[in-house]
Amino acid sequence: MASKSFYAVVAGVGAGTGRSVALRFARAYPVVLLARNSESYADIVAEIRQQGGEALGISTDTADPQSVASAFETIKKEFAAGRKLAAAIYNVGAGFAIKPFLEVSASDLDASLASNARGLFNFAQATLPSLLDAVPTSPHPPSLIITGATASVRGSARFGTFAAGKFAVRALGQSLAREFGPRGVHVAHVIVDGVIDIPRTKGYTVNEGKEDGKISPDAIAESYWHLHTQHRSSFTQELDLRPYVEKF
Repeated sequence: MASKSFYAVVAGVGAGTGRSVALRFARAYPVVLLARNSESYADIVAEIRQQGGEALGISTDTADPQSVASAFETIKKEFAAGRKLAAAIYNVGAGFAIKPFLEVSASDLDASLASNARGLFNFAQATLPSLLDAVPTSPHPPSLIITGATASVRGSARFGTFAAGKFAVRALGQSLAREFGPRGVHVAHVIVDGVIDIPRTKGYTVNEGKEDGKISPDAIAESYWHLHTQHRSSFTQELDLRPYVEKF
């Protein structure tokens, strides 16, 4: 049964990792779903409610500090009364432009940095005070979990702007872990190294089409839940996920 004294926030919700993470955390907490467009979260909110959970969706652009502030003011008024924040998941992944470097523009770079680094910056500033407040009473260490990608650690040809944004997210996450871990908040960065099995990638052939050659979003969600429930004597700062048949 979900705790009514705590809640979780998932930023970056759609038909993939965000949906699976929201559903997994909704088994333990009421959840708030943030996405730029209501079409991204409406069905997931309905699904959680149909399963007996509690959910609220808010249209939010995490790259815009005013939009984030407005979202968290709504959460405070409509959802968080008498509750504390147990988990905040940053799963925003915009800014994915695959182009030869000489064909990209400064706006491509700005889009990647905005949705990734600036978005995490805004989201972390909005959630960390509440996560700190929950440290003494949360059933598990209050957690800030960040979705990364292959590009978080390896810049490939034609992925320059995307890698710049993802590298920045990883660096910010490391700094936050070192600052807030000693205060009881678990900050973890997850490198999702591979193609996720979502409707958009259904026609993709990866890892020679082998069974489970794509990453299950439900499996990712279970890994996020594991991070959230880790004992504070053994925090994982970075987790690396890839299919068993990946060529490392």
